[in-house]
Amino acid sequence: MLKYRLIFGTLMTIAFIGLVFFDGRLDGSLSSQEPDAAVQATLLTIFLIIVAIPANIELSKLINSSGAKIFLPITIAGSILLSTGWYWSQFFDDSNRFAALFFILVICLCTLAIFLWQGIRYAAVGAFANCGANLLSIVYLGALTSFVIAIRIDFGPIVFLAYIFTIKCSDIGAYTFGRLFGKHKFSPVLSPKKTWEGMAGGVIFAVAAAAIFALVFDIMSLAEAAIFGVVFAFLGQLGDLAESMLKRAAEQKDSAGSVPGFGGILDVIDSPLATAVFAYLFFLIIF
Repeated sequence: MLKYRLIFGTLMTIAFIGLVFFDGRLDGSLSSQEPDAAVQATLLTIFLIIVAIPANIELSKLINSSGAKIFLPITIAGSILLSTGWYWSQFFDDSNRFAALFFILVICLCTLAIFLWQGIRYAAVGAFANCGANLLSIVYLGALTSFVIAIRIDFGPIVFLAYIFTIKCSDIGAYTFGRLFGKHKFSPVLSPKKTWEGMAGGVIFAVAAAAIFALVFDIMSLAEAAIFGVVFAFLGQLGDLAESMLKRAAEQKDSAGSVPGFGGILDVIDSPLATAVFAYLFFLIIF
């Protein structure tokens, strides 16, 4: 497990950094000498659209295991539309107004589509569970992902990478310290392997990652980096616990086996998804 996690974790990190930097080169956001393009983060948006498909399939399998039914055509389309609203808003003069209207319209139309699908396929059988599960899937994989794209568009690729690396370094620190020193359970009901020692490792790694970005790129002060690292180490672990709760409800160890050493796509993206909205607010305050 550890060998595969190190190998595939390193490969995914290199590939993701390459994508973000190439994306930044294309739209000018990495160079102060070139004007920023009107439309930012095109490659990242395409990448997240592609990831949304297996992520929806994994989540649907977890939810189906609990007895509810997921309407994949609706959840995939809804989560992709919802997650990319910030991107499409760049094509309009009043981008904030468009993003707000787009978000509301997608949520409302998806809700009506879920009711229609439920009525045609299952009538009243499992209506509350099915409708609730489908809305959860769309909001979890759509609304939360929209803030991942928002961070990249509004604050640039370096700040975006600082957020991603802080969260994922927290995951690495928690895993490493938990394996080496873990004794005191953090959440024995939802995730028996998580420990307070692992949490401490997550905080140390997260603060270190945030501090490196602060020093090298001058995107925040060291005090702000320390606060960011501590707070988001905890938030990232809570996001991981949220997914653990879903897996436990479905009686599954991992969301899938598509990513060697990690489990599934959901096991990789759970902490960034849960923290994106808070990271956006944090950067909105300090910039």
